[in-house]
Amino acid sequence: MMGLMAREETRTRKSATVPGSAATDPQEAVGPEGAATRAWATRLVVVGIVLSALNLRPAITSLGALLEEVRDGLGMSGSVAGLLTSVPPLCFAVFGVMAPRLARRFGPGAVVCAGMAAIAAGLLIRPYAGETVGTAGFLAGSALALMGIAVSNVLMPVIVKRWFPDRVGSMTGLYSMALALGTSAAAAVTVPMTKALGGSWQSGLAVWAILAAAAVLPWVPLVRDRGTAPAERAPARGEPSAPLRITRSRTAWALAVFFGLQATAAYITMGWMAQIFRDAGVSAGTAGLLLAVTMVMGVPLAFVIPRIATRLPHQGPIVIALGVCGLAGYAGLYLAPAGGAWAWAVLLGVSNCAFPLALTLVGMRARTGAGVAQLSAFAQSTGYLISIPGPLLVGVLYQHSGGWGLPIALMTGLMIPQMLVGVLAGRNRTVEDEAAR
Repeated sequence: MMGLMAREETRTRKSATVPGSAATDPQEAVGPEGAATRAWATRLVVVGIVLSALNLRPAITSLGALLEEVRDGLGMSGSVAGLLTSVPPLCFAVFGVMAPRLARRFGPGAVVCAGMAAIAAGLLIRPYAGETVGTAGFLAGSALALMGIAVSNVLMPVIVKRWFPDRVGSMTGLYSMALALGTSAAAAVTVPMTKALGGSWQSGLAVWAILAAAAVLPWVPLVRDRGTAPAERAPARGEPSAPLRITRSRTAWALAVFFGLQATAAYITMGWMAQIFRDAGVSAGTAGLLLAVTMVMGVPLAFVIPRIATRLPHQGPIVIALGVCGLAGYAGLYLAPAGGAWAWAVLLGVSNCAFPLALTLVGMRARTGAGVAQLSAFAQSTGYLISIPGPLLVGVLYQHSGGWGLPIALMTGLMIPQMLVGVLAGRNRTVEDEAAR
């Protein structure tokens, strides 16, 4: 895998290593005497990226696996439990906006280090705060962990662009693959691990703090490395020195809407797909396994898709291919949910790989490190706000219609604009150029 990452697209390398730009390779910014130290730091960054990515979803999927036990233990009403499922995208949108400013002041490495510490603290606090304080304490602990996830979400593309300008596709793929692995592992392992720890849901949730604490360690030596901060580099010749007005870029808006619609599809899939299969007569155990298959599809494809995307001048064909898989999966859920269940699970798993593609586009649609930071914050914060109503609306339609026809029609309808804005976001242009015009 590391051998594959050593070979990256010539086009990406040429566009990313403009002299004086924020995307210049860190090893080129130091003399020969510092090359060994910088090489060691680069390897440390790779370890940090992988461990951080593994921790960006277990706070969510581990709770989903034990939601019934948490509700019973805290006496949580159904409406509060529904609110709890909407907290992640809300926190991602609210706290993600803060990430570029924090990165300019402290450096991206320091902020990600603090983010991992916040995840570890939140995961450790929330089950026991819920036990002593109640639902409010549980929500506060969850919000702390989600705050750490939010800033790390935004800064991962920035760190990839800064440290690996000639390997954006490979490193984004590695990061996305680790994220998908952490997501599926937490969903699959939490329940049996809880049983092994004596059956306490508090222990089953708190144990994930260990993994988050491990993710703090690689970033500690990089906390003082302010050179990774994108705003500290002088702009290259011909680049505007004024702050980037990201909202003037049509590509930025297209990418934000694309990010929001793919996140909507992903949250709907994670929250409701198992129930669709169960209502069709599939057993609970098999329905959970089908959901796991959908999530696991992201592990290999999250590494492959970004590499393919960086080789193409236009990423629209990938957007269309993923969208067609989603449409086929939704059609199957409507026509024969039980008969072709495994095929629909695979197709929807492929479609959900629009997420690593969106992350790759963040790194490709901005030329400078500062541009990547602003584009990442704008696209993710705006996108997660867009994604909040989707899962709730599916629940309302399901409850009032008594079936899955209308919810599946909604999912299908949202896939069309996702494909359209994805094609616009995939055009070969940068937000700096558009904002300047």
